[in-house]
Amino acid sequence: MIFAVAMTFIDQTIVSIAVPEIQRELGLTATGVQWAVNAYLLTLAAFFAFGGRLADTVGHRKMVVLGVLLFAGASACCGFTPKGDFAEAWLITFRAVQGLGGAIMFPAALAIVVQSFALRERGRALALFFGIAGGLTAIGPVLGGYLTQWTWRAIFWVNLPVAAIALILIAVSRPETESRPARMDYRGLALIVSGVGLSVFGFQQSQTWGWSNPAIGLCIALGILLLVAFVLVEKRTASPLIQVDIFRIRAFAAQNLVLGISMLVFVPVFFFSSEYAQIALGDSSSEAGIFLLYFFIGFVIASQLGGRMLDRIGAKRPVVLGCVLAAVGFYLWARDATTLSFSSQQWDVVLAGAGMGFMLSPASTDAVNRASRLSYGEATGITQTVRNYAASLGLAILGTVLVTELRSQVTGSLIAQGVPSAQAASQAAHLSQLQSSGTSSTAAIPHFFRVDFAHATQTVLYWMAAIMAVAAVAAIAGLRPGLQADSVAEERPETATEQDHTR
Repeated sequence: MIFAVAMTFIDQTIVSIAVPEIQRELGLTATGVQWAVNAYLLTLAAFFAFGGRLADTVGHRKMVVLGVLLFAGASACCGFTPKGDFAEAWLITFRAVQGLGGAIMFPAALAIVVQSFALRERGRALALFFGIAGGLTAIGPVLGGYLTQWTWRAIFWVNLPVAAIALILIAVSRPETESRPARMDYRGLALIVSGVGLSVFGFQQSQTWGWSNPAIGLCIALGILLLVAFVLVEKRTASPLIQVDIFRIRAFAAQNLVLGISMLVFVPVFFFSSEYAQIALGDSSSEAGIFLLYFFIGFVIASQLGGRMLDRIGAKRPVVLGCVLAAVGFYLWARDATTLSFSSQQWDVVLAGAGMGFMLSPASTDAVNRASRLSYGEATGITQTVRNYAASLGLAILGTVLVTELRSQVTGSLIAQGVPSAQAASQAAHLSQLQSSGTSSTAAIPHFFRVDFAHATQTVLYWMAAIMAVAAVAAIAGLRPGLQADSVAEERPETATEQDHTR
């Protein structure tokens, strides 16, 4: 299952490294190349709930195989994108298909892992699962940097041998899974896909269109209204896409809240730290990827410790401790970011990664454990929808913080150099787009801009520290100490399900 989901994690970051080369060779517009990245993330977020429900009703192993084949086929098609007028539409379409394949595959894969281990062994097992799979997110930029030197198409073709190994291992191991046949709730599917899709689209476009554009607020508001309608409809549906009553289980609701808050930080940190390494520190794209490996040194090691602690004493202590460590790590990282010296930041980066690893694996595992045996896919679909939705929100909010602070810093620097205020503001608005311009070289960036970008990144990192402190408070208030009872994991959600069917 780790091999199966490896592709989905790698593809969250690997494509961004090859964007300049893809745009140059295919002649894509700025909007087109943006959607080559966003289409994958959008469909991944929108279809997770569908993938989870499908896994529980059709069978987890079948859905993993289907997801792997769909993802690998779409990856091959992305790699064979033709040059010419159809290039943009072709690449965006198959990137969206990749996201659909990942959304079908991931909940089923995680459900198989959960079903394969007893309750008291899942912490360690899923710590390994999330540790390795999460670490692959950091490998994406490094691998992408080297593969792009050969051809950008290789960043998609690399998924093919990984998929082949996954299919061989599935055929050999033949994991036993159970299913619960039921009608598909297409009305609920339409509502949640539209709601998540519209609001995530609004978050993604906020950096391009600007928050002052009324279309942004309209997309987000309409998306949220559709999600509210989804909840109301699901409560009155005999066989719903999601049993929304699962949120009545306090630990499940609390862990999803903690995961949602922490995801405002976890995915955005990859993008902002990569930009910081390239713009402020002047690293190459592959060197920026190595920068992220320090984050995952702490993440992978701490996730194993957190998983073992979950098995021994329950979820509350590792989740709270991880949130606190992450908050401290991001605070120290922010404090040292303006030194423009990686050696003064490396242990801060490791500590921030350790904090995230300590809490993410236990929180995710404990949330899925609260579902019944026949609803693990559904529970995973819910948690992954929450995580991806929050990640999109975090990128939008923290991206706005970065641009706003960067413009302020650059304006001040230009005025200090004798540039008139109006001209300085105009130049600052132009320079603040450097981090998203798609340029493969940062050698021409002036030193004052590197310093200003470091100060802007420092503000973002302080925000991240504050967000993780809020996650710690949510964990302290929402979680109860002690081990989860086996009966809770197997009976409570199923009882709620049976009651819903009775109603």
